[in-house]
Amino acid sequence: MMEQVQEVLDKLRPYLQRDGGDVELVDVEDGIVKLRLMGACGSCPSSTITLKAGIERALVEEIPGIVEVQQVF
Repeated sequence: MMEQVQEVLDKLRPYLQRDGGDVELVDVEDGIVKLRLMGACGSCPSSTITLKAGIERALVEEIPGIVEVQQVF
């Protein structure tokens, strides 16, 4: 499942990098994906929206079994 998550993140990464940020996959456990937002994304006030509305939505839609995305620091 880690590989599937990484593939989806790789598709989203150019959009994050365009704004000076990036994302790192930390872990996938029981359908919960743990991500670390880096660069501009780490301190951006909109990072929660990016995480939930963007990344989480894409992962839940594309990978059966993913239920949530959590940000880790």
